[in-house]
Amino acid sequence: MVKYGLDYTRCRWILPLLLGIGVIFGIIALAGRGWLESQTLPYMHQASLWESCTRPEQGGEWTCESLMRYAWGRAAAATYLVGFILLVICFALAIIAFAIDTLRFNFIRGIGGLLFVAAVFSIMGLVIYPVKFSTEIEMTGINMFSWAYGFGWTTAIMEICLGFFFCCLPNYEDQILGNVKPTYFYSSP
Repeated sequence: MVKYGLDYTRCRWILPLLLGIGVIFGIIALAGRGWLESQTLPYMHQASLWESCTRPEQGGEWTCESLMRYAWGRAAAATYLVGFILLVICFALAIIAFAIDTLRFNFIRGIGGLLFVAAVFSIMGLVIYPVKFSTEIEMTGINMFSWAYGFGWTTAIMEICLGFFFCCLPNYEDQILGNVKPTYFYSSP
C-alpha cells in the first residue's frame, strides 16, 4: 500500500473495506442470540443483548424475558448501539473521504478520532453486560459468553485499530501521495 500510494486503486479502498467488515460484525453482534449460552447439557440458558431465554428441561419451551426491564440492560444496549451508529457514520465518511480524488488528511484524522469515541461506547456496553448479567440474572449450570459477544469485542478491537490507522495516516501524507523521491538501500554496479 505504501509502495504504490493510495492512488493505487486496489489499495485505496482497504480502509473503508475494513470499516465495512466492522459494520457487518457489529450487525451480527446486535442481532445474534449467542451473547450467553449454556455450555453443558441440559442447555437451559440463552441470551442476547436484548433478552434472556431459559427453559426448564431439554425438550421444554423457551421462556424469554426482556433485558430492557433492567436499567443496566438499557444502558448496555444503548452504549453499544451508540458505538455501532458512530461506526456506521465513520464508514460513510471514509467512503466519502476516499472517493474524492484529493484526499483530505485532516478529514481522515477526524474519522480516526470518531472511531476512538465509538470504541469507548462499544467497550462500555460490552463491560456493563457481563458484569450486571452475571450478578442480577439467575443462572444454573455452566454458562459462557459466546459467539455474538465475541463479534461485539471484535468490532470494538477493529474500531481501536482502525482509529490508530486513520489518525496516523496523515503523518505519511507525502509518502502516500508520491511527493517523496524513493530512497534505495543499495546501488547497482
